[in-house]
Amino acid sequence: MEYQPEITLFTCIYCGYMAADTAGALRIQYPPNTKLIRFPCTGKLDVRYILEAFEKGADGVMVVACPIGNCHHFHGNVQATRRVQYAKKLLDEIGLGGERLEIFYMSGGQGGTFANAVSTMVERLKKIGPNPLKNGFKPK
Repeated sequence: MEYQPEITLFTCIYCGYMAADTAGALRIQYPPNTKLIRFPCTGKLDVRYILEAFEKGADGVMVVACPIGNCHHFHGNVQATRRVQYAKKLLDEIGLGGERLEIFYMSGGQGGTFANAVSTMVERLKKIGPNPLKNGFKPK
């Protein structure tokens, strides 16, 4: 059986979640191996939540935020971007790899863009392989 990466997907309740909902409403298919977690704003996403997703076995983490300059909470998506960049550095430092984490920006009507982002992430993770924490890997 082919390896199917598990992805934890953090979205805001506005653009990110609505893009996922739009994909579903339009019956746009995307890999089903995602666990979606909604936040009032991606600016509320803490690095701790990202790291915990990996500890709990996620092979990758996606953050889907409003487009830059179009956040419903002014600069929440900019804060999320900074936190994702910091978390990527941490993941590189401990040996998990920052490429397992990515942030995407889209508006609520972009169901196709959402589906493409999930597919892109799945393909990236297939090349990287499973989360080594699943096999008893001890971070540095």
